[in-house]
This record gives sequence, structure tokens and C-alpha cells, in this order.
Amino acid sequence: MTLFEDLKWRGLIKDIAGEESDLQKVLDGSPFSFYWGTDPTADSLHLGHYSSLCMAKRLANAGHHPVLLCGGATGRIGDPRPTAEREIISEETVNHNIQSIHNQIDRLIDGKAELVDNYDWMKDYTFLNFLRDIGKYINVNYMLDKDIIRRRLETGITFAEFSYMLMQGYDFLHLYQTKKCIMQVAGSDQWGNITTGVDLIRKVLDKTAYAFTMPLILDPTGKKFGKSEGNALWLDKNKTSAYEIYQYLINADDSKVLEYLKVFTFLSKEQIEDVYAQQQVAPETRIAQKTLAWEVVKDIHGKDEADNAVLVSQKLFAGDFSGLSVQDIKAGMKGVPSFPFEKNEPLIDVLVNNKIASSKREARDFLKANAISVNGKPVSDETALITKDMALGGEILIFRRGKKKYFIGEVK
Repeated sequence: MTLFEDLKWRGLIKDIAGEESDLQKVLDGSPFSFYWGTDPTADSLHLGHYSSLCMAKRLANAGHHPVLLCGGATGRIGDPRPTAEREIISEETVNHNIQSIHNQIDRLIDGKAELVDNYDWMKDYTFLNFLRDIGKYINVNYMLDKDIIRRRLETGITFAEFSYMLMQGYDFLHLYQTKKCIMQVAGSDQWGNITTGVDLIRKVLDKTAYAFTMPLILDPTGKKFGKSEGNALWLDKNKTSAYEIYQYLINADDSKVLEYLKVFTFLSKEQIEDVYAQQQVAPETRIAQKTLAWEVVKDIHGKDEADNAVLVSQKLFAGDFSGLSVQDIKAGMKGVPSFPFEKNEPLIDVLVNNKIASSKREARDFLKANAISVNGKPVSDETALITKDMALGGEILIFRRGKKKYFIGEVK
């Protein structure tokens, strides 16, 4: 299977600048340089970016050269959002975010990517020269026809946001001239900005550039993965643990898991089809979700982290907290009811005061039936005392009622 055929099978090609046959020839032809860009709006990329990074890695593995741009200039402006203008972030924050993202990209692409910052070529470009050199080539009616601009006209759009398209278009022109980047790849929400770059290269240099977009990857509710949607899964494990990513993907909806396997993993067509066939025969095994979760965590954080995520998942399912970090336990029990544990108390009082049992009588019934456990260990003694020094990691106490009802006491 050629690179182009593989990308088509995975559903990774949505919009194409020019003819599909031309794109196919380039992708399956001699090595070339391409670029993908992101703005430093945070100090970490998230799972929404990961599909694009996977694309960059696929092209790199096929012998093509990735130039990955972190937009220190465009990030100081902010691309138009569908609803409102982006908040301007400070110079110090921008610089910190760029360095963090560069480190992340370099690791994820195995050091194969050339990392650039458009602030380097924009910082000394005067406004007058930019208008003369670039602005004169792009018609305002052309810009107004772009979907992202049209959607903002009713609520209002600033000149800074409106100019973003020209800046990103110029990035493509600059990288074409200085890095021989003949192709840009991005998510479908960047289509208007991408085609502006293609048009600039044609008008200024009388050259042909290539571009295509990937479909935006959506969760089961139809939202894209991203911090503006409130569902960001960060690639920095200090912000989102490897286990949290694993747990999110292992719970992927059956209707989305095949798509995610194609987009987020480097398994071959035959391997993916085999895993999915097993899932169809025995859906209760969730073999597709388990494979997806392990492969993604392995690629982002390494095999040891992926194996540890599996272990944490198995231990938490069994109610065994031994050897687990507080961070892993909290990640695995996100959403579990919690309460402050401020002083040593009899177990019965803890159960009643925090609505684990409705009354002392019910609490005693639970204890007699061995239905209460603390930190994974059954407790039946009515006189048991719960103390702060019992807390896991000195931070949390885990109470379970029955087989599935968990509660967390947070030591104060």
C-alpha cells in the first residue's frame, strides 16, 4: 500500500488544494519538505494536536522532511475563533510555551523534525513592507468569503484577527522560499489559511504548492479535542497523566474506536482490521479500545508508561491500591464523591457523616455484611477508628460500599 493509499484508507485526507492525482504523485514520489504549524496558546499540545503529529510522523516515516512551526508571531495575534476573539497572552508566556512545545514535538517526532518559529521572520518585517509585499496580492472579497471570517462578521471581528490569514499565508510563502516546503498539512478548520498560502505562492513566485487537510477528530458528542472545548487531554504527563489518556481511550465509544485506531495508531491496515474483527466477535473484551489506548500511550509516553497504565487500570478495577501513586488513584477515580477528612473518627461516624450510610444502623448492617472496605481492605469491626496516618500517600482514604460505590476522603 502506498502512502497516499494508506492515508486515504485511514480517512486522513479531507480537502485538497488542486487535483487529487497531483497530490498522490507528490506524496508517493521523491522526498520533499512539508510543514505543519500550531500557535503557542498553552505550554503543551493536546490529543487534538496528536492526530496532526501522527500525520507528520507518517510522512516522515515515508522519507519526507517535516518542518514544524510554532507560531510566536501568529500566537501573539490569535487566529479567529468561531465565537469570540482569543485572549492576548504575554510575551513571557508565549516564549515559555514555544520552548515547551518544541521540546514536546522533538520527542514525539523522534528528533526528525526541523523546528521553526515565525516570529524569527516577522519581528523585523515592517507593517508598510508587509502591506506592500503581501497585502496587495490578496483581495478583501476573497478573505470575506472564507468560512471562519463569515461566521464572525455578525458578531464583529478585529483587524488583528482579520489579518491572521495573511500572516499564515505568508508563513507558507516564506517556508517555500527558505526551506523548500512545497506542502502544508493541517486540520480542516485551517483550510482558508492554507489556501491563502497556496495562492500567495502562485501569485508571488508563479510556483505550484500543495496542501491538504485532515478531518477534525471529534469525540462521541461531536466536540473536537481541544482546550477551548473543555475536554483537553494534554500530552504533558504533568498536566494529564498517562493513565488518564489510557482510561479515556479505553472507554472510547464503539462507534468511534475504528476511526481512532486508524487516526491515532501506526498499526497496519491488516493489524487494525484483525483487532476490529475480534472486537466484533467479542465486544465485551473491548480488545479494540485496549489496543488503541496502549498504542497511543506507548507512542506519547513510552512502553513503560503504557504498561504501567494497564497495571493501574487492572488494580483499580480489582480495588487493589497497593503500589499505586496518589496521582494514579485520583486519575482513575475522577468524578468519585469526595469529602474532607479533618480529624481521626470512628468508622461508623465517617460512614454516616459523609452519606456513605444513611444511619448508624445501616452502617452497622454494612459492616456485618462485609460490605465496607477502607483502602481496599474489608472492615467489619464496628469500633474501628479511621486515622490520618492510614491515608494513602498521606493524602487520601478510599472507602468502598458494596462492589462499586466508592468515596474519597481527602486528608486536611
